Amino acid sequence: MSFLGVESSLTGRRWTGPDAENDRRAERLIQQTGLPDAVARILASRNVAPEDAAAFLAPALRDLLPDPLRLRDMEPAADRFLTAIRRKEKIAIFADYDVDGGASAALLVTWLRDMGHGATLYVPDRIDEGYGPNPTAMEELSTTHDLILCVDCGTLSHDALAAAKGTDVIVLDHHLGGETLPPVLAVVNPNRQDEDGALGHLCAAGVVFLFLVEANRRLRKNGIDGPDLMSSLDLVGLATVADVAPLIGVNRAFVRQGLAIMSRRNRPGLVALSDVARLDAAPTSYHLGYVLGPRVNAGGRIGAADLGARLLSTDDPHEAEALAMRLDALNTERREIEASVRAAALAQAEERGLDGPLVWAAGEGWHPGVVGIVAARLKEATNRPAVVIGLEGDEGKGSGRSIAGIDLGAAVARLAREGALIKGGGHRMAAGLTVARAGLETAMDQLSDLLARQGAARTGPRELGLDGILMPGAATPELIDQIEAAGPFGQEAPAPRFAFPGQRILDARRVGDSHLKIRFGNGSSDALEGICFGAYDSALGPALERHGGALFHLAGRLELNHWKGRARAQLRLSDAAPDS
Repeated sequence: MSFLGVESSLTGRRWTGPDAENDRRAERLIQQTGLPDAVARILASRNVAPEDAAAFLAPALRDLLPDPLRLRDMEPAADRFLTAIRRKEKIAIFADYDVDGGASAALLVTWLRDMGHGATLYVPDRIDEGYGPNPTAMEELSTTHDLILCVDCGTLSHDALAAAKGTDVIVLDHHLGGETLPPVLAVVNPNRQDEDGALGHLCAAGVVFLFLVEANRRLRKNGIDGPDLMSSLDLVGLATVADVAPLIGVNRAFVRQGLAIMSRRNRPGLVALSDVARLDAAPTSYHLGYVLGPRVNAGGRIGAADLGARLLSTDDPHEAEALAMRLDALNTERREIEASVRAAALAQAEERGLDGPLVWAAGEGWHPGVVGIVAARLKEATNRPAVVIGLEGDEGKGSGRSIAGIDLGAAVARLAREGALIKGGGHRMAAGLTVARAGLETAMDQLSDLLARQGAARTGPRELGLDGILMPGAATPELIDQIEAAGPFGQEAPAPRFAFPGQRILDARRVGDSHLKIRFGNGSSDALEGICFGAYDSALGPALERHGGALFHLAGRLELNHWKGRARAQLRLSDAAPDS
């Protein structure tokens, strides 16, 4: 049964709400723990038992951090790393160009700098070199370095890593592994096929953090104090959220403690980036994923690939300010490119059909730096796995995003092994691929078939899950503080959304090209402000702007809006439906 009777909202979604069992669990939590109702409901939806509530609300890294030696190859990797430091060998760090790669590189650069040891940072150009190690770069690095660390990449780069002759290579990664490993000293990756998958939720920065934990542990055995790793959790938390890693297990502690460290404003790069983004409050996981993350990513998408890693690792406030301003400008340019590609991709996908197991689009000259973002937009609009490809010459380079329960990375990796793709890989929710232009249609048909076998075509209308009903007067800063205590929120731990039934739109105005600001109430003296980004990308914006005095059910998540030193409650509007 739909929530508030909404079978098809203004964005085409069916609303669902908590069931009777969830209500009973919440009541038990309230009775046995004394938690506020809003917090109890969130914990009930996460199946947290009353006896586990305290630990869930205060995730401690010391309790959740796994033994690094659980990961295969960790011991030889840590030993070789420390040998290189002891011998003052030359170390190179080869990093992916996204937030996870940049944060992973910055973790290593910072740790080595604290040990009095430098390192060469190498981030490949997305367009000229593509994702991951390539033979030319590895051969050049091997001629001048004794050890190469590949972070957030390398697990499938057999040929490229074989080119690093005479130099030891360590891979610190989290992407799905193949049946064989590349010819290197060590591959530390929780998603190797011979791992048990218990730590498969870690992003690359989480793997690098465990690697450095083990390095510090070995230093302590020799009477040496290693660098402070707790202060680097801001990088791990940023990467965990930006790479859409599930917020379960130790990832919750990484993000919770990372946010606390970030609020102290000790890392010049993140301070400068927060300032240029006009972030005037303590950061939340939302800010990591939607404010800071896209800006760090902007260099790898359409600018100099190493800008993000350099920003995150610099200890010079002046350099940090210059890099942050450049990344902010690139992010604005990225948004403009993305809007153009998104419109063309959606039109093409609609013409092809949106009800199959895969939604895909390919276009001439579409920028490789935005195809992943556009794929995410298609996925959100259709509730289907989506792939978007930019064509140039005889090849196309694309990126895909998946939905819950559908392992896109495994399907793409299989097609690469079978030769339908030139190369490809990733993880459950995201993948990258390169395909021959001549084989594009065939490859997409094969990918569609693999996803259909996983049930991708059986997903029904998109649903919007809601956690309960509120009235505007109940939406206070105090309530929002209580809700945040149950965070952090992100992948597999969504921020709670509430419905405000039977609301009258008191004021509605368009902001920018596609956003909407509203003020609403239900006839009492209480009213609440709301903001909806991208409202005019659907029927939502026009319907609420031209409300004509009608009543609407409104749905979204609560947040604090900081303005001139004051914090006010605000609804981040997700959806609406006429109150009929």
